[in-house]
Amino acid sequence: MIKLPGLIDPHVHLRQPGAEHKETWDTGTSAALAGGFTTVLVMPNTNPAVTGAASLELVDSLVRANSRCDYALFLGAGPSNASETATLAPRAAGLKLYLDQTYGALKLDDMTLWQPHFEQFPAGMPLAVHAEGRTLAAAILFASLCNRPVHICHVSTREEILLIRRAREKGLPVTCEVTPHHLFLSSADLQRIGAKRGEVRPRLASPGDVQALWDNLDVIDCFATDHAPHTLAEKDSLTPPPGFPGLETCLPLLLTAVHAGRLTLEDIILRCHTNPRRIFNLPEQPDTWVELDPDAEDEIHAAHHFSRCGWTPFEGFPVRGRINRVVLHGKPAFENGTVIALPGSGLNCRNQ
Repeated sequence: MIKLPGLIDPHVHLRQPGAEHKETWDTGTSAALAGGFTTVLVMPNTNPAVTGAASLELVDSLVRANSRCDYALFLGAGPSNASETATLAPRAAGLKLYLDQTYGALKLDDMTLWQPHFEQFPAGMPLAVHAEGRTLAAAILFASLCNRPVHICHVSTREEILLIRRAREKGLPVTCEVTPHHLFLSSADLQRIGAKRGEVRPRLASPGDVQALWDNLDVIDCFATDHAPHTLAEKDSLTPPPGFPGLETCLPLLLTAVHAGRLTLEDIILRCHTNPRRIFNLPEQPDTWVELDPDAEDEIHAAHHFSRCGWTPFEGFPVRGRINRVVLHGKPAFENGTVIALPGSGLNCRNQ
């Protein structure tokens, strides 16, 4: 048995309020604990979206009663809420800007709408962007012009990771994350997964892009699941929504890479604990750890998962490593396949 510090997932979608049939705070944070994550930072694209004081309080009141692990809530950047989100910054995980295609209150389809957020959101607070390809380059330019740090979500291609490397070499304050599905799956897996179930944003990239992520591991600050659950009925429909579940498959996949010599345990701790805590200014979690058997052999099966969505693109994958116990703030939270932490026992990281 070995112990890891409680893991931090800086990019999670828990769907409540508005889409509880996909996931709730109860089921999603149960999945987090089962996956070794004791803190989740949750994205704002719910219904209603978290874009101001009223919606932040609405969601936080819901979360306080239901979260089984610690958490913080992202605010969402919209076309006219830069001043309000800047004021609310101390209460939030950070500000999320969707710079590629999105919807409704979070739509930023004009670059002139980005600037107030880059300028007004406090430089000491995280600003995270969904930006792909040339939009990613534009986001780095804005960060440079406004002289503020920026965190790039779910980097997936060779050109993106090399651009971030170059920006870092120039001294620009850019950090980034990569998802397990972009490290362990590629477009070559779509035939097995199915085109509909394989819908995700950013899309699964080429095998060459995947190799480039591994070749530039030193540039990657965080592993983040981008846990984005949808039901199988939705994924198999005529208009499948993009997104994969990931909270319960992340650590087994990373531990399997350790056995294959592609990662070390120190790599996992750095990118799933140390760096997320630093980048997102998170407090320590006293008496919190994950106990696991790194040599246990297992297979991934969604039937054994706590996530409500009921499927995974990694179905049947052989993995190494099994989580036996999670302790949160000195109390057992997960043990031998059972979630022990009660709904409402999770703490808001911004209130500690």
